[in-house]
Amino acid sequence: MKTEQQNSLRVLRWMMAASLAFPLALFVYAASASWVTTLDIADREIERTVDVAHEHALKVFETIDRSLSEINEMVRGKSDAQIKAEEQPLYVRLKQLAEALPQVKSAWVFDARGHALANSMMLSAPTIDFSDRDYFQAHLGGDKDIGTFIGRSLLPRPPYQGAPFFSVSRRRESAAGSFAGVIQASVLPEYFADFYARIGRDPGSFFALGLVDGSVLVRYPAQDGATPADPGPVGETIARSGDGLITVMSPGDGIERRLGYRQLAGYPIYVAAGLETSAIRARWLTTIGQHLVFGIPATALLFLLLLMALRRTRTLNIEATKRREAEDALKHGQRLEALGQLTGGVAHDFNNLLTVIRSSVDLLQRPDLAPERQARYVAAISDTVNRAAKLTAQLLAFARRQTLKPEVFDVGQCVRSVSDIVGTLTGSLVEIVIELPDDPLFIDADVGQFETALINIAVNARDAMKGEGRLTISVRAADDLPDVKQPSRARGYVAVSVSDTGIGIPADQFEHIFEPFFTTKEVGQGTGLGLSQVFGFAKQSGGELVVESTLGHGSTFTLYLPRVSGENVAKVAAANDDAVVDGHGMSVLVVEDNRDVGQFAVDALGELGYATVLKCNATDALAELSRHAARYAVVFSDVVMPGMTGIEMAQEIRKHYADLPVVLTSGYSHVLAQNGTFGFELLQKPYSIEQLSRVLSKVGRWRRGQQDIELEPRPSS
Repeated sequence: MKTEQQNSLRVLRWMMAASLAFPLALFVYAASASWVTTLDIADREIERTVDVAHEHALKVFETIDRSLSEINEMVRGKSDAQIKAEEQPLYVRLKQLAEALPQVKSAWVFDARGHALANSMMLSAPTIDFSDRDYFQAHLGGDKDIGTFIGRSLLPRPPYQGAPFFSVSRRRESAAGSFAGVIQASVLPEYFADFYARIGRDPGSFFALGLVDGSVLVRYPAQDGATPADPGPVGETIARSGDGLITVMSPGDGIERRLGYRQLAGYPIYVAAGLETSAIRARWLTTIGQHLVFGIPATALLFLLLLMALRRTRTLNIEATKRREAEDALKHGQRLEALGQLTGGVAHDFNNLLTVIRSSVDLLQRPDLAPERQARYVAAISDTVNRAAKLTAQLLAFARRQTLKPEVFDVGQCVRSVSDIVGTLTGSLVEIVIELPDDPLFIDADVGQFETALINIAVNARDAMKGEGRLTISVRAADDLPDVKQPSRARGYVAVSVSDTGIGIPADQFEHIFEPFFTTKEVGQGTGLGLSQVFGFAKQSGGELVVESTLGHGSTFTLYLPRVSGENVAKVAAANDDAVVDGHGMSVLVVEDNRDVGQFAVDALGELGYATVLKCNATDALAELSRHAARYAVVFSDVVMPGMTGIEMAQEIRKHYADLPVVLTSGYSHVLAQNGTFGFELLQKPYSIEQLSRVLSKVGRWRRGQQDIELEPRPSS
């Protein structure tokens, strides 16, 4: 009791520590998950903003491009003199075009030397050499047209004044196709900055417009006292890839930002949009703060409650201990009740069987017993032994310890063959209806156990109908098990349903029908193991038993067994169960730890002409084989033995004497029930001498070169 009290207090102390540690760990996890989510949301917002900025910039440059094309059409095929002569109307049209485009500061037409022929700013342009400007130099150096060129940020050249600009220019060609000059539009960065100010209202927003070589043309927010410049690693990253997301420290202002960027299709320019990482962290901290508003009071309250519980537990340990003792006593009583029910049922049935055997043996010992009565008593003993074996098999099946002999067979054909037996058991007043599918359905199970399960369900149904009614046995394919959490099988299941028109199962008995020795029949009318055998067989075969019942309208027992392909259908050959096979001197090594059972096997086989040697354990048997392995045609061994088991011994024999067959025998073995017979022939206990002789004759064979060796009978050991 003192230990339990200490344990309970220790648990509460651990819970108090956990009430702080677990919320802390949960908070760390939630904070990490929230940070990832916040970053993801920020990235999506940045990508959407980049989409907007990209679409806007693309339309702006396409508009400027169309304007340059329009100017080019104005001067196409005209010489410099003609353009100069038409400077007045050309000035008007260029001014109208520039005023129509808010992003354009001015439009220009230059000759091949870099002198202005016409512009939208003044009628008579002064003679100034603009040939050193990048928008002019880009089109020199050959006859190839480079298309639209976008230059870096420039300041107006006197006498022109105003804000910085960048140029968009095209090559102007003569009628002969040679270089005749440049058509250029000066673009205002403020136009883009104003647009970015309208769409970038979130704290920490950032926008940029630049060339693919990394030069920045527009930056929002603008850097105080600075003009757009080369962004360093940002420009290098953008130059390597057309679009993406990066986190970078801006070289101009030293602020870390999360940026998304994208190049305009057909133009050597990119747009970038992003958020300061400090703004993203501020969002995350706001979310975490909301968690803390609720988490801290809840954690504090939980800690205080556990503290109160700890103090309360110290005063209630005695009562808790008494309650646990009372519960243990109740559980112990329930276990004793279940054990008493099980042992009482087994003892009752076996005492009845032993009474028949004992009485028959006593009567057989009487002198001058008539032959017909002697035969009757012997038959009674044999029948009682069979009933005892059946009772044991039912117990093992319920415990899932019955060693099954699975084989592939057609369920419909098996049901059809067993229907005659069912009809005999149920009587002529019960109508038997068999519903079978058109196509065969195969399972891999023990045929005998399957037939026994059907018979047990049918007998149970007959008793429920009081010997009169209709019994329907149907076979169908099922994809899954109903209301059972079990992995689906590729081939599904075969469902065998047995329905009756009986009284049904009362609700208070429904959960007890599969318990061993539970029966509502009168004493002597049943053991209560029939449905237990069906339940154990279904579970051990990898299936399920489902029951549906309506009081007063009957019950339906459905046996679900795993469906298999019919490629390996068992071929059952008719066998004469009553035939005894003579040994003809075949040598058998018998291994049995129970000396009485072993001696019975030796004596019985000796009567049938077998030469036998008995060993009481696997170690002695292997030692015998190491000396005289060539003498024996077969090894007959029990499975459950002290030390090395029969299975382990058989595996050793298979390893060292591959051509020496081994026959195993057992009445119970959890190893066989779980793993099968490991490929060895198995004879179930109790067995008859006829069954033993047939199995030994089936697997035994003479060794090559040893057929003429005659073994002298050896004393058993």
